[in-house]
Formats: sequence, structure tokens, C-alpha cells
Amino acid sequence: MIRVRQKIVMTVLLLGLIGSAPSVMANPAAEPVSQAVQDKPFAEARVALQISDAAGPKQQLVLNVASNLIKFYGADKVDVEIVAFGPGLRLLFKDNALGDQIQSLAAEGVRFSACANTIAAMSKKLGYEPELNPEARIVPAGIVRLVQLNKAGFFVSRP
Repeated sequence: MIRVRQKIVMTVLLLGLIGSAPSVMANPAAEPVSQAVQDKPFAEARVALQISDAAGPKQQLVLNVASNLIKFYGADKVDVEIVAFGPGLRLLFKDNALGDQIQSLAAEGVRFSACANTIAAMSKKLGYEPELNPEARIVPAGIVRLVQLNKAGFFVSRP
């Protein structure tokens, strides 16, 4: 009888923990860097853009830089990933006014990575998990993603 109660209590506690954890699964995980590189094998340039600033002009700037790279090289000759963390994660909020531009860039092959650490911290602060743009892919840590991209030959820039 005691074992049954223990199992019930443990199950309830586990379900409570799962229910209170951020559900970053609404957006899929980013592909491994090695796969991202294989997706554009003929890219002449590989660029990772960091956005860690909440200011609207900075967010617009990082999107403009991505757009300019595509205009110069062509969508099939440049590999661009925008990595958002800290206050810059707000760029990837679902209700961000720049959502249409994000969709347009994603259609050109730009990838958008969202930091899971920042999502967890913001969820705790806000009291709810922010909804992300459907183009956002979750990475465990934004800064780690930038390091991995750099090791894979990406030029890292913080416009």
C-alpha cells in the first residue's frame, strides 16, 4: 500500500514539474551545426549574426544585414544564421512587428536560433512562456551556438 502511494505521489510530482517547465517544444530544436553546413554546400560565405539587444533599431539592423548578404551573394551562395539571446530574443517573439521580414528571410534560407536559457529566464520573469515566431529554432545556449558556428567556419558578427 505504501509503495502504491509513493508511486502516485511521485507521478503527481513529476507531472507537476513537466507542466510547469517551459514548453520550448512549441518550436523545434535547431539542426546540428554540421547538418546546417551540409544544407548549403556551395555557400561562398557563412555568417552568424548575433542579436542580444532588445532595441528595435538593432533588431532591424540585424535583419537588414542578413538581407544585404543575400542580395550580394544570392540566397544559394550565402549561409546566414541569426542567433538571438538575452534581450535580443524579443526579435523572435511571435508578436514582433518585424515578423513579416523574418518570414521573408526564412524563405530565402536564413535560419533563426532562439536561446533556451533565455526563454527559461524570461518565462520565469514574465510568469509565462513567450510565444516565438514559427521560424525560430531552439538551441540550448545562444553563445554556445555562436561558438559552434564559428568553429564550423562561420564569420560571427554583432551588427
